[in-house]
Amino acid sequence: MQNLKQNETTAGKFYSHVTAKPKLLVSIFFLLAVICAVLSSFVSVNYDINDYLPEDSPSTVAIDVMGEEFDGGIPNVRLMIDHVTIPEALQFKQKLKNIEGVTEVTWLDDQIEITAPLETADTDIVESYYKNGAALYSITLEEEHILDGVNAIQETVGESKQKEEFALTGSAVSTAAATENTVSEVARIAVFAVIFVFLVLILTTDSWAEPVIILLGLGVAVLLNNGTNLLFGEISFVSNAAGAILQLAVSLDYSVFLLHRFEESRKEFPTAREAMTDALCKSTGSILSSGLTTVIGFVALCLMRFKIGPDLGLVLAKGVALSLISVFLLMPNFILCVYPFLDKTRHRSFVPDFGKFGSLISKLMIPFACLQALILIPSYLASNANTYYYGSSHIFGENTEVGADTALIEETFGKNDTYVLLVPKGDKALQKILSDELHTLPEVSSILSYVDTVGAEIPEAYLDEETRAKLISENYTRLVLQLDTDYEGEETFALVENIRNIAQNTYEEYYLAGNGVSSYDLMNTVTADMVKVNFVSVGAVFIVLLFTMKSLTLPFILVLSIETAIFLNLSFPYFSGQPIFYIAYLIISSIQLGATVDYAILLTDRYLENRRNSGKLQAIISSVSSCIVSILTSGSVLTIVGFLLGKFSTHGLIAQLGILLGRGTLCSLVLVIFALPGLLYVFDGLIRITTKGADFHETNNQKRHFRRSGNTSDHEYGYAGSGSK
Repeated sequence: MQNLKQNETTAGKFYSHVTAKPKLLVSIFFLLAVICAVLSSFVSVNYDINDYLPEDSPSTVAIDVMGEEFDGGIPNVRLMIDHVTIPEALQFKQKLKNIEGVTEVTWLDDQIEITAPLETADTDIVESYYKNGAALYSITLEEEHILDGVNAIQETVGESKQKEEFALTGSAVSTAAATENTVSEVARIAVFAVIFVFLVLILTTDSWAEPVIILLGLGVAVLLNNGTNLLFGEISFVSNAAGAILQLAVSLDYSVFLLHRFEESRKEFPTAREAMTDALCKSTGSILSSGLTTVIGFVALCLMRFKIGPDLGLVLAKGVALSLISVFLLMPNFILCVYPFLDKTRHRSFVPDFGKFGSLISKLMIPFACLQALILIPSYLASNANTYYYGSSHIFGENTEVGADTALIEETFGKNDTYVLLVPKGDKALQKILSDELHTLPEVSSILSYVDTVGAEIPEAYLDEETRAKLISENYTRLVLQLDTDYEGEETFALVENIRNIAQNTYEEYYLAGNGVSSYDLMNTVTADMVKVNFVSVGAVFIVLLFTMKSLTLPFILVLSIETAIFLNLSFPYFSGQPIFYIAYLIISSIQLGATVDYAILLTDRYLENRRNSGKLQAIISSVSSCIVSILTSGSVLTIVGFLLGKFSTHGLIAQLGILLGRGTLCSLVLVIFALPGLLYVFDGLIRITTKGADFHETNNQKRHFRRSGNTSDHEYGYAGSGSK
């Protein structure tokens, strides 16, 4: 009778309308999925991490000004050719300049007169470009020609040199490698992820058709998300690589939960449609609260000034939202269309009986709750003491072609970077003062500028057009600094500050750009984002839980459990001495919170439900036993998806994000399954007082009675504690 009344509520009437024409609604969704599959091919992907710096960051402004004033931008390719003579090196330079998209090639002849014996020239300058028979070129490729340009450079040099005799590195090379590799890697990861999800669902369901139904429904949601990414015009390589896979992993449990509720409701209702309406009414609250906390965790990334955060946050939040829409509109109707196949393809359950597992947890939960309290502060401190990579210089390891080439160039010429400094033209004496001051920096190996190359005393009218265009524009003069420094790190960031200070002390207006400069600005941007993003994501999830659970205590307990898991996850790199990408560090905090707090919500909801009919210990045992399969199903998928990203992606940032996701999910699973029950047990009395409508099993009269008689429900299980007498 109660169920029948439930179907007559506003929600029941709404869902009755939703399921009125199942075949029509399913057809509409599948048609939209096909359209979005076509549209997804028109979504462009940006693989350059520096393009996501805020538009007002100094290095971004500098690059924009340089693009307006000079044809050549910032050198983004370093090419080393081994076993070449000076005449051969000059021939290669000319061939490189003729490649479409190459705007500038800088070599030794731009610095000194190479017709004179090299022994008479400055050794530092010579060895910055030519050393031990190897020539090192700085090349500037236009952004729209990066992929074709890098391939053309390889083909041009490869006509007369073996691959072992030349090496390429630089931001353009990294971007080209990421562009070529990521698409195939993502496809391979997706195949493995789908196969694993299918196997997990086979094990945890009791129908051969159920995994197919769930995956088809999720597939429609993923296609809808991929196609609607066209609204953004362009998405980042992180969103392209991880978006669909993460959507699949975090949305899986919504469909599973609805399908299981439907099977339960079919035992109570005469028709499948009535059972589905009842299942939707019962599951809406849990699915929405889980989905909303996940969406909020992703939306919090939109507060980052570093634009990869908003890019990934919007793609994932939209994906989860579309998954929720699919669960409430597509899945009910799809299930109603095919539920006879569910009945025909039943098989015995492959999942073992977890009835005794709840009893095991009841014996371990207090020690694990104490352990969580012990590791909270140390793991928090360790997670905030990591060493970070901020830019893209370490994205490709030495096991990749780009990483191996980078190591080869650095072995011969050392770590090297090129900065470009613009200052107002006109006062040659002031330019000479600036250049002399910059030359005092030990990292500066050479400077290509008007006063260094031509001389302050030579009038501009005496220069040929090609030389003049390299050094001066209508408003600025350009200084190209060759630096013996890494692309990032404490020493590099100190050097950027020194150069900016020297320029600022000489000129009121200046612009500085380069890989190291972008990494410096990136560091300042993402570190400023950290506190803001974490505060908002934690605060928003807390508020959602506050209203959905109507409790002052439970949001603290749940958020604290997941935050402890996040701290524990991020403390591993500190103790292993492994630097991590700060972007991955920042993103994983929101993703892990949003994606795994669902497990804590599911267990807590079931505990509150069971607590109405039993003592707190029995409620713990029943809740763990009934939820463990659902939690392990979703958690194992998210874990494996993360580790698949880490295993198969050659892009260091994406790979590390995957490893953090896989390990972080494991940490969350351990604390939710083993420690959260202990916290619920210990704070049961406080939860009763601070939770609205907490209709727990014992009344005050019963508690007084039990206290007098000495008989308590928990004593039967060997426990005694507050709140359950």
